[in-house]
Amino acid sequence: MTHLECARTGQHYDADALHNLSEVGAPLLARYDLEKATDALSREQLKDRPANMWRYREVMPISTLEEIVSLGEGFTPIHHTTRLGQWAGFSQLYIKDESLNPTGSFKARGLSAAVTAAKARGATKLAIPTAGNAGGALSAYAAACGLPAIVFMPRDTPSAFAIECKSYGAELELVDGLISDCGKIVGERKEKEGWFDVSTLKEPYRVEGKKTMGYELAEQFAWTLPDVVIYPTGGGTGLIGMWKAFDEMEKMGWIGSARPRMVSVQAEGCAPIVRAFAQGDETAEMWQDAATVASGLRVPGAVGDFLMLRALRESGGTAVAVSDEELVEHSHTIAAHSGIFPAPEGGATLAALLKLKEQGLVDKDERVVLFNTGSGYKYLEALSGGLVS
Repeated sequence: MTHLECARTGQHYDADALHNLSEVGAPLLARYDLEKATDALSREQLKDRPANMWRYREVMPISTLEEIVSLGEGFTPIHHTTRLGQWAGFSQLYIKDESLNPTGSFKARGLSAAVTAAKARGATKLAIPTAGNAGGALSAYAAACGLPAIVFMPRDTPSAFAIECKSYGAELELVDGLISDCGKIVGERKEKEGWFDVSTLKEPYRVEGKKTMGYELAEQFAWTLPDVVIYPTGGGTGLIGMWKAFDEMEKMGWIGSARPRMVSVQAEGCAPIVRAFAQGDETAEMWQDAATVASGLRVPGAVGDFLMLRALRESGGTAVAVSDEELVEHSHTIAAHSGIFPAPEGGATLAALLKLKEQGLVDKDERVVLFNTGSGYKYLEALSGGLVS
């Protein structure tokens, strides 16, 4: 790693210091000497590396292996879901199952990287606003390395998330409002309380953990990327991270210039990226009165909105909104045809694929990857309707 770079201005920042946003309020992105990384690591060497996201450590924000705070996150399986593909009418339908990460979601990747980097740079208390899974992941990784964690969560978040945070020993505050309201509290109190804010894209390293999903897609598909990636989008760190990973891998000579069409999926009750994409906007206006049972999608405004919209357009992709009824229904469809019990956010990806099929935007023989970002076991209230009497 060489430096941090403002995503808007390109201004450089010291990679060894603690940073939140840049001077213009934009995300900071980690940059690497990719020639040196290529000399240190080849694709062939990966087969001898541990099956977790730190196998890509030359392009991760660490100086020594001893810094890493890990619970074994990453290198989750990609399932060729033949039965689900037959049901949906696709011959090459895959699910990247992030529910098998520690703490049951893809948030483990980002928080492993963020806690690793923050601790190494001198942070002593970590604070986060969360829609659920990120709070649990922060609590777990903070517990693993002995740092205090303070979590702010909407009061109506499914109870599994609150129990999880408390079990890990985090300080939990329930807030009457949305994740955006939780974020305001962290912003107002962090300086006085001595917290380091690990909000989505308000620190530089959660995106580095999430980008490893892009490295894994390439490696697990023998260094050819899929045609379409359908990704449930709240804060959008994973979408931005994968797009960053594809660029890094091309510069390292690991893949060519071909890219998947990236598809952002949101809930109809909270779809700021879908609306901005349709309107041709470069940024997304805050969504008013956000509401969805998929708590990870209930993010009314994202600091990385312009980076998401840029990736969607550069890839030739799109943004799709689905109803709560559709995403819950298709969570059960995935489970019944694949043996994977997805979070509602995972169900949203199948609902989106069916809409894209109706519009003729995805061909039946294209290689399509759906991201199941978390475990359905944490969303039993949302998923139980009509199943249990």
